[in-house]
Amino acid sequence: MSQSHSNVHNKHESHGSLKSYTIGFVLSIFLTIIPLVVVMNHMMGKTGTLVLILIMAILQFVVQLFFFMHIREGENSRWNVMALLLGLVILITVVGGSIWIMTYNQVAH
Repeated sequence: MSQSHSNVHNKHESHGSLKSYTIGFVLSIFLTIIPLVVVMNHMMGKTGTLVLILIMAILQFVVQLFFFMHIREGENSRWNVMALLLGLVILITVVGGSIWIMTYNQVAH
C-alpha cells in the first residue's frame, strides 16, 4: 500500500515546482503589461498595436501550456503535443478559410 501511495505522490510532484510556476506567472504578467502599456500610451499605430496584441496573446498561450498545463510532461506528452498541433492546424484552416471566403466572395459584391 505504501508503494502505490508513493507512486501517486511522485506523479503529483512531477507536475511542476514553485520555481516553474513563479517563472510562468512572471512571464504571464510581463506579457500582459506590455500590450497594456502600448495601448494606454498610444505608442504604436492601430495595425502595430493589433499585431503586438496578437503576438503577446500567442506567447501567453504558449506560456500557459508549458508552465501551467504541463503539456510536455507525463507519459503521453508526445501525443499531447501532436493533438495540440493538429487542433491548431484545424483552427487556422477554418479561420483562414472563412476569412478568405468572406474577403473574396464575388457573389456578395
